[in-house]
Order: sequence, then C-alpha cells, then structure tokens
Amino acid sequence: MISNAVILIIAIFGLLLLILACQRLFRARFLAAGGSAFTGSLFLAVAALLFVVSLNLRTYAQLTLERPVAEIVFEQRGPQTFNATLTQVPNGEIQMFVLSGDEWQLDARVLKWKGWANLFGLDAQYRLERVSGRYRDIAQERTAERTVYPLAENPGLDLWQLTLDKPDRLPFVDAVYGNAAYMPMSDGARYEVTISQTGLIARPVNAAAQQAAGSWK
Repeated sequence: MISNAVILIIAIFGLLLLILACQRLFRARFLAAGGSAFTGSLFLAVAALLFVVSLNLRTYAQLTLERPVAEIVFEQRGPQTFNATLTQVPNGEIQMFVLSGDEWQLDARVLKWKGWANLFGLDAQYRLERVSGRYRDIAQERTAERTVYPLAENPGLDLWQLTLDKPDRLPFVDAVYGNAAYMPMSDGARYEVTISQTGLIARPVNAAAQQAAGSWK
C-alpha cells in the first residue's frame, strides 16, 4: 500500500517549491522562478496521482499466505431460493442476499506486482468483487432468474481497468486476473472462503455443507 506519509512529503515538497518560485518571481529572478514552479507543479502532480492510485488500492487487501476472506451461511426459503449471509474477514462486515439457483459463486480481483515493486511493500492484493447464484443445469442457467450482487466500490484510479486497457503503461504490475469459487447451496450450510496466490478456495465447515458438497461431487 502506498504510504500517506510519502504522498504528504511529496506534496509538501511541491508546495515549498511553488512558494520558492513566488519569492524568486518577486525578486525578478524569472528563470529560477520558472524552474521552481515547474518542478513544484511536477511534484504536486505526482502526489495527486499517487493519492488517486492509493485510494483505489485501499479497496484491496494485501495477499501473502493463504488467509480467510469470508464466511457464507445459507437458509433455504423456497425451491432454488436461499437467504445468504456473507461475513467478510477480517473487517467483520455482514451482508445479506437472496440467491437463486443451486450453487453460490464468489468472485475476486487479484493484483500482483513485479518483484522489484515488492521491495516497496506492494504485496499481491485482492478484492472481493461480487456474489451470485448459479444453476447446475445449463439450460436453466441461460433462462432462469439471475441474482448477482456487488461487494466493492471502485473509487480513485482503477488500476485493474488501466492495466487491461494499456498493459505497457504500468511496468510495476505483473498481472491482474479474476478468480472465483463456487459450491452448492443447502439449508443450514456454512462455508469458509480463503485466498492464496493461486486464488479463492471454498471449504465446507459444518455437516450440512459437507453433505451438500459430497453429493455435489
């Protein structure tokens, strides 16, 4: 994550250079004033760019070893209809959804950095993107009601989309990719979702989920 202190130092340095440019302009040192103004403006532009990038990266979490990211619990309310309670880890945010289908799916975005970027603290990062219901039968998947819910906002400069549109412009980004995990829905089933460098992993954690997963295979 880009440090706020680094951004602040760059911005302050830029402001100091602009103040110095004003002083030199007042003393009729036009060439020196122009150089200070240009450099100060450049530093402020860099600080602004880092700020909007950092704002977007704050929607991601750092990814090192495998770690839990969510728990999801189901309560059946009708044929192929379930109440789903998703608890994100570690922030504890709880979200409730109604999912239609036989299976649930959780999607995530992953950003991986070049090796040299890791030296500046830029570990691989992830962001839970959306949760949805899906049907086991392909024909039903094409025609039946779809239920899809977003899990994240996207403020600031979207590095994900920028990397896809102009991959050569961001040399510090190694890869961006989407990843998903899905398992069967069942009344009372509880699943834990973890993430590693290879992506999302869903595991049943109670008997209802284990029975559903066992029959699903």
